[in-house]
Amino acid sequence: MRARTLIPLTLTAGAAAAGYAALIERNWFALRRYEVPVLAPGTAPMRVLHISDAHLTPARRRLAAWIAALDELEPDLVVNTGDCIAHPEAVPHFLAALGPLLRRPGVFVFGSNDLYAPEPRNPARYLFKKTHGKRLRSLPTLPWEKLRDGMTEGGWLDLNNNRARLEIGGARVAFAGVHDSHIARDRYAQIAGTADPAAVVRVGILHSPEPRLLDQFAADRYDLLLAGHTHGGQLRLPVYGALVTNCGLDREMARGLHRYPGPSQPSPWLHVSAGLGTSPWAPARVACRPEASLLTLVPR
Repeated sequence: MRARTLIPLTLTAGAAAAGYAALIERNWFALRRYEVPVLAPGTAPMRVLHISDAHLTPARRRLAAWIAALDELEPDLVVNTGDCIAHPEAVPHFLAALGPLLRRPGVFVFGSNDLYAPEPRNPARYLFKKTHGKRLRSLPTLPWEKLRDGMTEGGWLDLNNNRARLEIGGARVAFAGVHDSHIARDRYAQIAGTADPAAVVRVGILHSPEPRLLDQFAADRYDLLLAGHTHGGQLRLPVYGALVTNCGLDREMARGLHRYPGPSQPSPWLHVSAGLGTSPWAPARVACRPEASLLTLVPR
């Protein structure tokens, strides 16, 4: 085939692939379902909705509507692992999207993009540069206080470097969480110590699943760890999977439910959400649909 024929075909194929990634898959939301055996024996099953990485802007109305519809799942608990917004005016849109979910028990931590607006960057830096070091930035540029207040006024617990507990269906659930390690705001020392042994399940919450933090949660005997940040790789290849995780976590655990190989036994379960959105500067997904997850916790 002549070059003058190949070039138009190549350009057409490239445009089609880019259109699919940006217009179709980015808006092809998925609900993942998992059963996790972490509850104390004799405890009734518990439904946990895990959302993460919405990166919401006012223009993403389809995403906001899909989040709002998740209340129909009737979860017993909602866990939000951060990077909720990506625009200074997005807070009321995100809180409106949560809607009735805010009337259910919930907990949250922040990611970097709850404080700092996303910036245009060369995508190649994620492929050829280690990006799981701490990124120190100047004063926050997004209204994170309004985001925090909106969720706490709805009744959700702020777990940024905090411990807490909730009674869900008459059962005690213990939590601990850290702020985003990607911007050096994690303070595990403030929550360190053995998790509540009287709880039916002990849950660790973090945005970026850095192994040094996961190891500490595991050593403190948390049963279930929930994180986001990776976007599941966002761009995945058949068989190979995620190209990068943008943190120190192995590619094989970039999304989904895994037994985390931490330093303690029994090792905790780790669920990493592939997230609901993308940065406005990288609005594409390939073989990695945006997602929320419903985890049904059952007795061990």
